[in-house]
Amino acid sequence: MRRRDSLWFHPGFRLLWAGDTVSQAGTFIGQTVLPLLAATVLAATPGQMGLLTAAENAAFLLIGLPAGVWVDRLRRRPLMLRADFARAALLLTIPVAWWAGRLTLAQLVVVALLVSAGTVFFDIAYQSYLPSLVGREHLLEGNAKLQTSQSVAQVTGPGIAGGLVQLADAANAVLATGLGYLASGLFLLRIRTPEPDPEPHDGTPLRAQIGEGLRFVFGNPALRAITLCTSTGNFAGTIVISMQVLFLTRVLGLSPSAVGLVLAVGSGGAVLGALTAGFWTRVIGQARAIWLVPLVTWPLQLLLPLSQPGWSVALGVLGMVASGYGIVVYNVAQVSYRQAICPDRLLGRMNATVRFVVWGTMPLGGLAGGALGELIGIRPTVWAGCALMAITMLPVLLSPLRTMRDLPVSPPAPTTGDPVHPGPRTPPGPSGSTPPAPP
Repeated sequence: MRRRDSLWFHPGFRLLWAGDTVSQAGTFIGQTVLPLLAATVLAATPGQMGLLTAAENAAFLLIGLPAGVWVDRLRRRPLMLRADFARAALLLTIPVAWWAGRLTLAQLVVVALLVSAGTVFFDIAYQSYLPSLVGREHLLEGNAKLQTSQSVAQVTGPGIAGGLVQLADAANAVLATGLGYLASGLFLLRIRTPEPDPEPHDGTPLRAQIGEGLRFVFGNPALRAITLCTSTGNFAGTIVISMQVLFLTRVLGLSPSAVGLVLAVGSGGAVLGALTAGFWTRVIGQARAIWLVPLVTWPLQLLLPLSQPGWSVALGVLGMVASGYGIVVYNVAQVSYRQAICPDRLLGRMNATVRFVVWGTMPLGGLAGGALGELIGIRPTVWAGCALMAITMLPVLLSPLRTMRDLPVSPPAPTTGDPVHPGPRTPPGPSGSTPPAPP
């Protein structure tokens, strides 16, 4: 790639990248602050923590499929702007309620649910907007850069969150998350790259358009395997995440600032994964990166429940680093390919279908984690989630991907109103969603 061909010199992408960076920072601060607020200030039980975790992802299950149709009917950047500003306003109600002495766990759950609805539209629109912004030939570079920002935010966000909670209390720390979404919207406002008009709505019923996206995703064995891998990984990971703060604070006895530090160090593997994902796809191939890297790294998350108070906390950190590394390499490889093979007119529905499946398991995982935490305890629940996570790569390991090195790129389907055939039986695109980083 010539130097001037790099996305470093693409002004629209730089603004998207900057907006995504601050938004991700706010998101990861919020993912630590809200559970800390519930656990330390509102004295939430394991069941209530599971409910809060479920609410943070429930919208993907509730509105994920129709959201994809709406994204395909609308311009994507204005939709992202509305989602950013709505999420900022919702989160700012939490410190206001705290200052007024009215904050309750019910408000936290409702805000988390509504913010997740904004995230549904933002994420589907964002992944559908990138190909038109940078061109399909730059998707691997663009996703790697955006994944790097997400990984850096994942590392720094929990540490910042722990420090903010220690200094200013958890309710005030929620301000940082809201301001992150606000700043993201202001960056997106400055993008001047023209966005193609969406194809005119031809009167096809909503149900039929949803079905077209479902057929595109599930019509290929390898794509089904990737979707199953990610969905089960998200279910397992969310079981662990629902108990994460309770495990670190009540079982390992860590302070809020120490929780932030452990999560930040443990997320370092995600940064390394983002920086080296392109290397692995070149050396071992994109298909192998989807199954071989997770096979080697994800089982190491089993080190987490082995942790005890004291020096063995380092075992859990090592497990976080290794599994986080594998998750990010997996995501860069499969998300880039999925975006490359999907025709523009189906991007929203394809993204929504995948997200409906792979993120729809997350609220179920949160509820399962909360129920297991009440029934068998915090540490056994962490064991159960990590054990399931260790085997979630089996669908892709047993799929046609195992016999391939690189993934064949199929040309986009014609942009007519005709139904899109699922494509060749050689493996097409990936699932298109980022599994939650192991806690």
